[in-house]
Amino acid sequence: MAAETEAPAHVSTIALGGETAWAPLNGRSLYWFDAAGNSTVDNVEARFATLPWQVRKREPHDRVLGGAYWFQFEATAPVGEHWYLELNTAFYDHVEMFYRDRRGNWVVQQSGTTHAVSDWSVPGRLPTFALAFDDPRPVRYYVRVQDDRADLSAPATLLREEAVQASREREQFLFGAYFGLAALITAAAFVNGLLYRDRGFLAFGLYTLLLAAGQLGRSGVLAQHLWPGLPGWNGMALALWPGAATAAALWFVKVVTEPVRLSRALDLGVWALIAAVLAAVAVDIVVVTRVSMLLVLVLTGLSLLAITAMLAWGFVDSKEHHVRMLALGFVPVLLMAIFPLSRGLGLVPSNTLTRYGLYFAAVIELPILFYALHRRLMAFREAMLRANALSRTDPLTGLPHRRGLVERLESSLAHARGQKQNCALLGVRISNLDAIAEEFGKEAAEKALVVAASHLRRTSVEFDMAARVGEREYAVLLEAPVTPQALSSRAQQVVASGLRQVDQLPAALTLKFHVTAAILPVPQLDGEATLQWVMDGLNQMNQDAKKLIKPLNF
Repeated sequence: MAAETEAPAHVSTIALGGETAWAPLNGRSLYWFDAAGNSTVDNVEARFATLPWQVRKREPHDRVLGGAYWFQFEATAPVGEHWYLELNTAFYDHVEMFYRDRRGNWVVQQSGTTHAVSDWSVPGRLPTFALAFDDPRPVRYYVRVQDDRADLSAPATLLREEAVQASREREQFLFGAYFGLAALITAAAFVNGLLYRDRGFLAFGLYTLLLAAGQLGRSGVLAQHLWPGLPGWNGMALALWPGAATAAALWFVKVVTEPVRLSRALDLGVWALIAAVLAAVAVDIVVVTRVSMLLVLVLTGLSLLAITAMLAWGFVDSKEHHVRMLALGFVPVLLMAIFPLSRGLGLVPSNTLTRYGLYFAAVIELPILFYALHRRLMAFREAMLRANALSRTDPLTGLPHRRGLVERLESSLAHARGQKQNCALLGVRISNLDAIAEEFGKEAAEKALVVAASHLRRTSVEFDMAARVGEREYAVLLEAPVTPQALSSRAQQVVASGLRQVDQLPAALTLKFHVTAAILPVPQLDGEATLQWVMDGLNQMNQDAKKLIKPLNF
């Protein structure tokens, strides 16, 4: 820092008004660091000519632990026009602006996260201060910023009243749209996660919740709208960012990429990194120092590298389309996160990308990730349905097996008894299957089983169900209401279908079906007993008998 005996820098008075409704202060104002942090505005004014003022530019400024940052400018405003100073950073702890009115008295205004927004001189999202009104003389303004943890290179702009209003309306619309999108996706993620017990969606919901909450807290929107009278919540929201969202992102990526498949040690390392980030956040909430914040930022940087590595591995190793889509969806946020992280470490000054880059990236990222997770969930459910179907389906014919039929039969019997109607059950056996195997071989016998299943599907209508219940036995359930005449007609259709020649079987080969038919329900017989009764009827039929249909109870 320059010695106090050096000549201070100088900038000209800013003439406000005219067609331009705003004027930036970078390059047109002076700054000075008060290392002790105990200088009052009277002290600064009295020593103005000897303090080592420097021209304020958009560049990283050193933080002064326990000190204060002063900047000053001189401006004239037309009579009748309201002008304001706006600092484009919402997370400074304590900000004050001073100027002398026409009578020489100090006018003091304040804002900052340690004050309730409702107590700010000009309440809003960003620290805003009113310039002298109806005072055409050049007025010198002093601004004091106290924050041990933040970079002090945020843009400072003078705005006419209509420009302030237009800016706030635009911000409210954009932040409202962003928060609405984030809230909708977060709610949908939690609903899907709870409804389908999907950890991927639950982790994604937590990530989007903490990401949006952290961004909105950092932007000042939460303090402005949710707790304008509770400044303590400001510090909590700011301390959670970016560590909490980063830990949630690590968990989310871990869930969808499953690094445990590659290495158990790698999986435990990710858990350890998550625990370290959360521990650093807890320490930062309690201690609230520059060192604790640097620890959070360093661990955040390591976490971003870990996320990138897991996504890159998932993209290369996984053949699943949704994993690759998830990796691509994360790219915008991983790239844009570099800018605020660099600003937090003091490597770059405040700029548009450091302040708003993550918002733009999240708008691109969140819908892509949600769609990818939806694809993942649908693929998982489809696989589960296939597995369930295989457990209930005969792999050769594709028909339900015995257990599936018995479950359906139990339901049909209960319905028939309740409605006082009749359902029915056909037992079907390929009586010449042994002869087919002996003459044409095992392959022809298997084709016969498949053809028989196809015939039974075609003769079944609406809600009827055909199933394979034995080596060569099938059953067809006819839902209520069923009459004896309709049951006899259906049994004849089954027998006739087997006598048709089909291309899948050797020439001149037909299927000989023996069929038993029963009107249901039968008193005291449940589903399993009913099916066994009908199958026993098939066992009682003579294989060489010319009568191919045997009614059991009509």
